[in-house]
Amino acid sequence: MNPAVSVIIPAYNTQEYIGTAIASVLGQRYTDFEIIVVDDASTDGTAETVRAIHDPRLRLIRLPVNAGAAVARNRALSEARGRWIALLDSDDWYDATRLETLVERAESTEADLYADDILMVRDGESAPWSSLLRESGQTIAGPFMVDAETFVTTDIYDKRCLRLGLSKPLMRRSFLERHGLRYDPSLRMGQDFWLYLDCLLRGGRFIVDPEGYYYYRSRPNSLTKQSQDLRLELYCRASSAFLARPEVQARPRLADAIRHNLRRFKRNRAYYRVVEPIKRRQYGPAMLAAIANPMFFVYSCSRMPGAIVRRI
Repeated sequence: MNPAVSVIIPAYNTQEYIGTAIASVLGQRYTDFEIIVVDDASTDGTAETVRAIHDPRLRLIRLPVNAGAAVARNRALSEARGRWIALLDSDDWYDATRLETLVERAESTEADLYADDILMVRDGESAPWSSLLRESGQTIAGPFMVDAETFVTTDIYDKRCLRLGLSKPLMRRSFLERHGLRYDPSLRMGQDFWLYLDCLLRGGRFIVDPEGYYYYRSRPNSLTKQSQDLRLELYCRASSAFLARPEVQARPRLADAIRHNLRRFKRNRAYYRVVEPIKRRQYGPAMLAAIANPMFFVYSCSRMPGAIVRRI
C-alpha cells in the first residue's frame, strides 16, 4: 500500500538542524506517510545524520553534485508514492498535528493545494515571534481560496503583503502528475512561487488556512539571506517567461500584475547591483554597476526616507 503523504525534504549542509526536522515528522499524530530526504551533495555530516535515524518510512537520496533545492525537490517528486506531497525545509519543523489537520481539510474541501500559516522562529528559540499572515497586516478570519490574479497581486517584492509564494502547501500529487508540473530547475531561489502560479494557471484549487502548523527557522546563513541581486535576476527571468505564455496573455489582469512585479524586480535589481558591492567594499565594481544601472539613482532617492526612518 502506498502512503497517504510523501514528505519531501531537500537538504544541504544542515547537519545541525535536519534531525529536528525529521523528528517533527516522525512525531506526527498522523502516521500514514513516507519521508524522502534528498541530500544535495552536502559537505558536512547531513547524510550521516539522516542515516543514523532508523525508521522504515525514511528514505535518503544523495545527489552527486550540488544542484539546488528545485532539482532536489523534483528528484523527490519522481520517487514519491503518496496521494499528497508535503513540503519541509531541512532547518524547519512541523507541529505534531500538521499532517493530520491539513490532510483532513484538503480532502474535505477538494483542494489541490492547501496551505497553512508559517510560524516564524528565530534560530536558537522555540516560540514564534510572528507569522507569515500576521506580517501581511491583513486580518484573515478563516480559510479562503486564491486565484492566479490574487496570488500575484498579493505577493509583491519588498512590500508588506500576503506573500503566499512563501507558503508550504500540501499538494495533490495526482494534480501535479496530470499536468506534468515540476519546480523550475534553473531557479535556485524562489522556485515555490512559480510552481504555485503554474498550478493556478492549470485550474488548481488553492486554499489558504490562517491557522499555522509549520515552523520556519530564521537563521543568518540561510539561502533567503543571500544575494538579492541574484534572486531578483532569477525573478526577472521567470516573470518574462510567464508573460510570454499564451494562457497568461489571455488574462489581462494577471499579465498586468506580472508586468508590475517585473518592473519592481528590475528597480530593486538595479539598486542591489550597486549596494551589494559597496557592502563588500568593492567600490570600483559598485561604480561600474551604478553607471550600467542608472535606475539605481532614482530608486535610491525613493528609498531614502524609509531608510532614515528605520535608522531613527
